[in-house]
Amino acid sequence: MKLRRLSTGDPGFDSGLASLTRHDAAQDVAIESAVRAILADVRARHDAAVLEYTRRFDGIDALSMAELEILPGALDRAWASLPPEPAAALGEAAERVRRFHERQVAQSWQYEDADGSLLGQKVTPLDRVGLYVPGGKAAYPSSVLMNAIPAKVAGVRELVMVSPAPRGERNPLVLAAARLA
Repeated sequence: MKLRRLSTGDPGFDSGLASLTRHDAAQDVAIESAVRAILADVRARHDAAVLEYTRRFDGIDALSMAELEILPGALDRAWASLPPEPAAALGEAAERVRRFHERQVAQSWQYEDADGSLLGQKVTPLDRVGLYVPGGKAAYPSSVLMNAIPAKVAGVRELVMVSPAPRGERNPLVLAAARLA
């Protein structure tokens, strides 16, 4: 990888920075078109399409959606298999994320004004949330912690997490983070 150094004092700094921070891929019509086609296919063919794309992109030849599910026992085994140092670091990170988000929890409140109107705010957690955790070439247990723990702190009852598993390889740190969260 070639590194390019910019200095704010250099002529052309603004254009150089703009070219480096451009988000061409996010604006790529071909990518957007491919994603729309995949989403339309999944809407039309449901699980059959998901299983086909799982074969195509992850190389996993599952016959049913149930084969893709990771059961709690696998999360427990991943946690138990971690060496002490990464387990302690993951546990500390989870606790720090939890303590931070506990301070953010919004509370419901209400009052009756002078004319007898009842006013206020009702805070209700979602029943279920979906989490996408990037995977493949790198593991992101932090994505699990920073998405799942705030949802749990907010009172969400059910979390569904998906993450790529190229060739069926599941990262034990990501699974352990899911167990902690």
